[in-house]
Amino acid sequence: MDKQFVSLSIFFSIIMFLLFGFVIFSMRDGLPVDFSVKNKNILNSKTVFSNKDSGVIKKTSKIVSSKKSSSGFLKFSSEKELKDYLAKSKSKKDVFFGGLFLNDEAAVRTSISAMGKTAEAGVSVSAQRFSGTNVQVAGIDEPDIVKTDGENIYFSSQNYYRGVIEPIPVFKEAGVEAERKIMPYYENKAKTRIIKAFPPKELKEKSFLDKNGKLLLSNNSLIIFSGNFIYAYDVKDSKNPQEKWKIELKNNNQFVQARLYDDKIYLITKKGLDRYNPCPIIPFAVGKEDIVISCENIYHPKELVPVDLMYSVSTIDVDSGKMNLGISFLGSYSLTLYMSKDALFAAYTYFGDTIDFFYNFILENKDIFSNAVLERIKTLKSYDLSQNTKMMEFQIALEKFKNSLNEDDSLKFENEMENRMSSYVKKYKRELQKTDIVKITLDKLSVSSVGTVPGRLLNQFAMDEYKNNLRVATTIGQRFSPFGFGGTRQSENDVYILDNDMNIIGSALGFGLDERIYSVRFMEDKAYIVTFKQIDPFFIMDLSNSKDPKITGELKIPGYSSYLHPINKDMLVGIGKEASKVKISLFDVSDSKNPKEISKYILDEYWSELLSTQYAFLLDKKHKIFFMPGSKGAYVFSYENKSLKLKKAVSGIRAKRAVYLDDYLYIVGTNKIVVLNQLNWERLNELSF
Repeated sequence: MDKQFVSLSIFFSIIMFLLFGFVIFSMRDGLPVDFSVKNKNILNSKTVFSNKDSGVIKKTSKIVSSKKSSSGFLKFSSEKELKDYLAKSKSKKDVFFGGLFLNDEAAVRTSISAMGKTAEAGVSVSAQRFSGTNVQVAGIDEPDIVKTDGENIYFSSQNYYRGVIEPIPVFKEAGVEAERKIMPYYENKAKTRIIKAFPPKELKEKSFLDKNGKLLLSNNSLIIFSGNFIYAYDVKDSKNPQEKWKIELKNNNQFVQARLYDDKIYLITKKGLDRYNPCPIIPFAVGKEDIVISCENIYHPKELVPVDLMYSVSTIDVDSGKMNLGISFLGSYSLTLYMSKDALFAAYTYFGDTIDFFYNFILENKDIFSNAVLERIKTLKSYDLSQNTKMMEFQIALEKFKNSLNEDDSLKFENEMENRMSSYVKKYKRELQKTDIVKITLDKLSVSSVGTVPGRLLNQFAMDEYKNNLRVATTIGQRFSPFGFGGTRQSENDVYILDNDMNIIGSALGFGLDERIYSVRFMEDKAYIVTFKQIDPFFIMDLSNSKDPKITGELKIPGYSSYLHPINKDMLVGIGKEASKVKISLFDVSDSKNPKEISKYILDEYWSELLSTQYAFLLDKKHKIFFMPGSKGAYVFSYENKSLKLKKAVSGIRAKRAVYLDDYLYIVGTNKIVVLNQLNWERLNELSF
């Protein structure tokens, strides 16, 4: 094979790697769209939801980078139009096969604690002070495996119990019957336990439900998201809970997320697309009544992007189970959602057109290409072909051009391409990956505006609404080391502030070079951001001037913090890893220009569930402690006097969560519940399962 041909092939492969290696790693592109839908009671059989607008809500965001992406969201007019979109979307998606996966162990969610709520006065059987789930926004509950009402603990677990099998005779030898023992089977005993928790001396299991899953609790209604069903139980008589209503997720429709606010559940589900018979879709059934979504009531981004799923956003009345379907739209495998008390923000990431990217590179570097190459690429742009096919044709055109050069010019071309492409990617890296954010009003479940920011979000906690502005933290690019042409692609991080109409009004760009965001915490007019590669840069950002956010302080320490939790306005706790072990850090942020790690503790643990879910964390401000589970047991830390101290370690429990009821801490594990007296940290009681 021609040496020049091979050399260019390697070069081209590296460039493709440079551009798309990060795609698989950061494929987080759920694709919400815009529409406002009439609220209708779905209890009518075969209800077909209609939309009262026809059409397009345009994006109003100012794009920070040099080129604007296409904007707007559209409703399909027919099944044929939907099928055509899916076919074109699939051809566009083909280019993303291959790439580099990186270890995402510490890319976990962060949250703001609910801090607990107070029971009504005069209720003698309940604690006067009890904790809630560790949620993002106080007052908006999120599903988890443990809930409490101050008297009972509701715990949903999936336990496997070892069955007993007697030895069986297998043969006889010399008149003696021999036996063979076989491995015992394991039986799934999934259930939701209702446990009398307060007062601690009366700790016992009252009853159970033979369903398990994530839980929500509203007054006397316990909601269980269990497989393909959503169940509601009246638990006023906790010894005898009664089913109130249930909703079935049909035709492989799956639960994605839910929020509980003002006795209303905001439900997000997804369903795989049938590209041959994509609609109508029947995602739900309430009782015997099916919910039908017609082709003409499914929405999509105007920009052609890879899609695999249809998402639906609905509301459910907790008491009656009445359901209103608000939004149905095409999307992909990951959707980032954040909900405030006024709006639901749905974010999706997408990637720019590859041929456009290379074509613009050639236009900026005409001096090293022939006119024939330029015309060939220009023609390719107009063809109705998949991205993969176009890129192959592009590669062939470049190979022919390079083979036409003498050895001196060929060597010069290779060096020029390497350096110019590296500079070009650095200059336009914010064009390679973008995130659209759709703002959906809660009252009507209709889109009010759509914004665009460069890069990708870590999770829902990378978004936060404050004083009608949305703050967003993103990572641009990805860290990796190519082994050929193209240089090293350097990641960096941005923060954007968008106004009520989702226009970008302020930004802080390019911090944490060669790092990516591991955790984010927005608190009023401050942002606390941890990025990581080899050390843990901890940034403080002043957002008080929404048009000019600025980094005011930075701290570099070993390891990383993948979870940040506010203790008060001057102190945060960070939990992550250092030298493979779980690390807890206490940060003093009273001086925003000079953050300090004032205390550190290394646990003899290699893992904590807190590194994968924020719900495992509990803060009790009254006693100045916080709880976290480990793989060996449970841990209670004090932060009193600005110093971390391990107050209590509890062994023998497969700890998952903890709640407090008055001055008692209940550690909930898959094998038992242990009750601690918070006044002296002695064990008071325990209940084994």
